[in-house]
Amino acid sequence: MLNKFINYDNNFIYERGNVESMYQSIEYKDIKSNYLIVDVRSPLEYKESTINGAINIPIFDDDERCEIGTVYVNESKEKAKKIGVKYASNKLPFIYEEMLKYKNQYEKIVLFCARGGMRSTIISGFLNSMGLNVIKLEGGYKSYRNYVINELITLNENKNYIVLHGNTGVGKTEILKNLKNKGYSILDLEGAANHRGSMLGHVGLGNTNNQKQFESNIFHQLQESKDDYIFIEAESSRIGSANVPKYILNKMKEGFHIYVDAPLEFRVNLIVDEYMKAENAKNEIIECLTKFSKYISKEDIELYRELLMKDEFAKVTKELMVKYYDPLYMKSAKRYLFELKIFSQNIEEAVSMIEKEYLNRWHKVEA
Repeated sequence: MLNKFINYDNNFIYERGNVESMYQSIEYKDIKSNYLIVDVRSPLEYKESTINGAINIPIFDDDERCEIGTVYVNESKEKAKKIGVKYASNKLPFIYEEMLKYKNQYEKIVLFCARGGMRSTIISGFLNSMGLNVIKLEGGYKSYRNYVINELITLNENKNYIVLHGNTGVGKTEILKNLKNKGYSILDLEGAANHRGSMLGHVGLGNTNNQKQFESNIFHQLQESKDDYIFIEAESSRIGSANVPKYILNKMKEGFHIYVDAPLEFRVNLIVDEYMKAENAKNEIIECLTKFSKYISKEDIELYRELLMKDEFAKVTKELMVKYYDPLYMKSAKRYLFELKIFSQNIEEAVSMIEKEYLNRWHKVEA
């Protein structure tokens, strides 16, 4: 099927003279909400980082992409192209059928690969030759990534952060979610990283997001926010495998700071409920206990293992809070002057207290 419209020369793949005539391109900034974005890269590339909201319809699977890349580097560009066309031609019927499903659901379909090269060009040319009006993202994922990097700096400059501080388990994340449900703008850094920000922060969440996806998630959260004041949780410079951009950390330091406190028992229960949701959470925590060896004795770590095996989660959580998390947190908390301090053992109550302060202080400033 593919051979009907693709020929070879020493430079590229083309359609009887020029493949450029078979597709239109678009810059990311011009994409609208009712456009479908399709990532035609391999499943692994898509999993590592993609454009938010994109679906994956790959032209090569992970093994095929690896083979083509190896041949390209170690043998010849021409041979790699031919292998690519062979694999692509086998998938084109499936890709065509998939695209037909979305044809009438979206105003336009936008395809992208890594740099706007061979993969998106092949599919764009084929689909347009079959009567489907698809367009290609100019520059591919690389151009999107550059756009995010540049625009994120500007978005951050125009925002003011209301920063929630407090010991582990006081409910900062839950407060953020409640504020969002009430219509306030938030920036969820932990959600963007898919990590809770602590040594055990990955438990039950699966793979953490890499730097590219982390920054993309932040960008889209800020882009969707219409408010000048944004609620955010205080974080260290690193969350999971991602680093919070310095310009965001600096802007957070300039923001308004709220200290949230709660009874120890409330905090323990909240953490146990949150961390033990996952089926394999207990085993994950046991495997991670060695990370605390710098701060906690080997005897205590062994005791925690034994308690976890007996499902004594609350005891272990309380011990870790008192001996590790709280002392570590209080060192960093001393660096801030807090505009508001609240003590509550109820998330809704804490949200109401913060909301009242916002309406009395920051909402007036915003107005």
